[in-house]
Amino acid sequence: MAASAGTADGIISSTAGSGADSRAKYTGDISALDNTLQNWGQGVQFDDLNRPQGAVTAQEKYGKYSADFVRTDDADTKRIYLTFDEGYENGYTSQILDVLKEKNCPAVFFVTMPYVKQQPELIRRMIDEGHIVGNHSVTHPSGGLPSQSREQQERELLDLHDYVKENFGYEMSLFRYPAGKFSEQSLAIVQSVGYTSIFWSFAYKDWDPDNQPEETAALAKLKERLHPGAIYLLHAVSSTNTHVLGQFIDDARAAGYEFVPYR
Repeated sequence: MAASAGTADGIISSTAGSGADSRAKYTGDISALDNTLQNWGQGVQFDDLNRPQGAVTAQEKYGKYSADFVRTDDADTKRIYLTFDEGYENGYTSQILDVLKEKNCPAVFFVTMPYVKQQPELIRRMIDEGHIVGNHSVTHPSGGLPSQSREQQERELLDLHDYVKENFGYEMSLFRYPAGKFSEQSLAIVQSVGYTSIFWSFAYKDWDPDNQPEETAALAKLKERLHPGAIYLLHAVSSTNTHVLGQFIDDARAAGYEFVPYR
């Protein structure tokens, strides 16, 4: 990724690439940064815009590493972002894509290497229907990306990046940390290979297919937490998410919100 002049605190602004391509790129001593493992969660305290205060604080602290916890640049708008994590296929992604197509609603799908190799037709459909395919790592390491060496972390992103580019002609630029486990040092590593790290400002317990939230309560929770610049994390293995998605999109739009492509 090419860079333009102007540095401060090890950050140099970038002018090439795609996605969040105008953001800064870390060029300082990555090894000097804190590698303490952090488990991301948006918290339960909210500001006067209904944004999780934890997400706003994290954005202020870590945004310089091309990391998004909530889109504070959308504070004066009602733009929101829909994202799905895809660790494995549970039979619902095609239905989710059907709903998104019917509603003309863009989304980001974060995928792992096994998912890409096992579901090429779904990956192709995501791309062809105008959604963003994001990088969720090769192996989804249970100990978190920061538990690995810098070289291992880079390979977790770049091996999947190269595979998708070679097999689908598609270049990814957005990354989501497996299980939300990150560190300041790891954020800089991800940024150094040209990626933007996408966290979330809304998530709930939807990932266990055998313990799904009740649909009416889930829809109410999705709507209750609407806020400007919201990044919604939903798991595509969820029957509940699949069944309430269309109504949530309609209700959010009725409340004045706009689902927009990630930029």
